[in-house]
Amino acid sequence: METRRTFIQKGLLGVSAATVIGPLAASAYSTSREGEKTYRNDRFDLGIAGYSFVHFGLDESLAMMKRMDVHYLCIKDFHLPLTSTDVEIAAFHQKLAESDVAGYAVGPLYMTKSKAEIDNAFEYAKRAGVKLIIGIPNKEDLEYIAGKTSEYDIRYAIHNHGPEDKLYPNATSIFELVKNLDARMGICFDMGHNMRDGQDPIRDVERYHKRIFDIHLKNVTAATKDGKTCELGRGVIDIPKFINTLRNVGYDGKCSLEFEKDMKDPLAGLAESVGYFKGVSDASA
Repeated sequence: METRRTFIQKGLLGVSAATVIGPLAASAYSTSREGEKTYRNDRFDLGIAGYSFVHFGLDESLAMMKRMDVHYLCIKDFHLPLTSTDVEIAAFHQKLAESDVAGYAVGPLYMTKSKAEIDNAFEYAKRAGVKLIIGIPNKEDLEYIAGKTSEYDIRYAIHNHGPEDKLYPNATSIFELVKNLDARMGICFDMGHNMRDGQDPIRDVERYHKRIFDIHLKNVTAATKDGKTCELGRGVIDIPKFINTLRNVGYDGKCSLEFEKDMKDPLAGLAESVGYFKGVSDASA
């Protein structure tokens, strides 16, 4: 498993990490099984899904992450466009590093128009220095994408979007399509949308954890199509049980909060959710 330091070093594209990253607070570190230092909360890396900051520039987004003491970002293309040059990518990662943030994945990226979009996405991920793409592809392109995961050694996680999504409404719909493909094909598990589709996110983590590469962490107000994103501790999903299930199955991917309530003023809701997640994780460890 790659650590935050590894992500940053890859993203700097040759720039000295010692020059860019600067000193990091030792109290924020724990030691992994491999003996490497990494930002962790119990065993889970807490991040933010970039879509939470759709109304904010990168500087504002990083300032919010600093206030919340969160250090991983799933990169959206409105912060790092697919057309970015290597110089722009290096500057992007330097800015993240200065805020003690690592970009660990890109997406979600829609790629439903042509195979060229798929090709471009893998090149973008490679140049951005990440090993995970969150994507929404056409079903008929999955074998082609599986070939790309092998060629680039980059994992590809399909995002489920609930009952409105005719392609991938829940985790089961994705698993059934990827289970016989390259092992680097998997799921970006949006637990809230899964619940809105009438599914059980805790059961699905147990069933599909080997193919879950990323989690978009959220709670929802109802287990129906009308359910809305809410603060992590206020919805119908049993978050303590969900976290215990992650621990029981040995999940080692990221848990990135995707907060779609109050999107023009998300800090309070995100901060509440961060505190709740850390508190539950610490209490149940």
